[in-house]
Amino acid sequence: MKKIIENDFSRIDLNLLTVFLVLYREASVTRTAEVLHLGQPAISGALKRLREMFNDPLFARSAKGMLPTPRADALMAHMQPLMENLHRVLFSPQDFSPATAKHTFRLGISDWSEYWLMPELLPAITRDAPGVGLHVVAADPFQVRQLLEDDVIDIAVSINKQSAGDVISEPVMTMGVSTLWSPQQISFAGPLSIHDYIGYEHIMVSYRESNNSEIDRQLARQGLQRRVRYVTPNFSTFPLMLKAMPVFATVPQGLAQRWQQHFDLRSSVTPVNFPAFTLCILRHKRRAQGPALNWLMTQLKAAI
Repeated sequence: MKKIIENDFSRIDLNLLTVFLVLYREASVTRTAEVLHLGQPAISGALKRLREMFNDPLFARSAKGMLPTPRADALMAHMQPLMENLHRVLFSPQDFSPATAKHTFRLGISDWSEYWLMPELLPAITRDAPGVGLHVVAADPFQVRQLLEDDVIDIAVSINKQSAGDVISEPVMTMGVSTLWSPQQISFAGPLSIHDYIGYEHIMVSYRESNNSEIDRQLARQGLQRRVRYVTPNFSTFPLMLKAMPVFATVPQGLAQRWQQHFDLRSSVTPVNFPAFTLCILRHKRRAQGPALNWLMTQLKAAI
């Protein structure tokens, strides 16, 4: 592409090009003035400047009106499609056609949300938008805002995030937690009492390498304590660990329901006052009006 010389364009008034296009079409200074809602002196002045700019008369008076010179014909042949394209770029509404789009979205999401949402989300996207793909970027709640600000991801699903700075957070739903175990390893049906809950070891997720969570703080207020056998930043190994060991795992309710569809696990309300959390969809303000991302927002909300 030829380099744009900014100084050359600084000498051009786009309003003059508009006058040129209308005058070429109307072949009359009077009608051009009427179309552009300007006085005839203004059109005559614009024509004078156009002639100076292109070093050509451009139009000559005749019985049939203002007839274009060969230079004007050549300018019109090149300029009209350019101006039409400029008009379309500036004023046509943006759209996104899922059926024909070729696009890949970068989605920031935690592993449990991916496990929970993707079996619903990806088949729906594949059906309605076969040319659209998803590139998942691991994003825990402490990372997601920075990933959006650094343009590593286009959109994110996270928990309990308020809008701040240039990041917009839209709450979608509220969820609690459930406690899971394998009946082959722990042989009662539930529901769990607080003493049942602390009677076995636990496995837990921590995004900041801590073995202490809100559950442990709630237990401590009652003078109680649980033993955490295993701490990890990922939920993905939990079903296999529950099948192999007599341990409890307290996980988001949506994930617990998904796992129970595929693994022989029991579930109970967690007998600790654990506050519900809110799932949010986050995106940067610079992308807030993008039709493609708005479409993905709709798909995410439906899956959630």
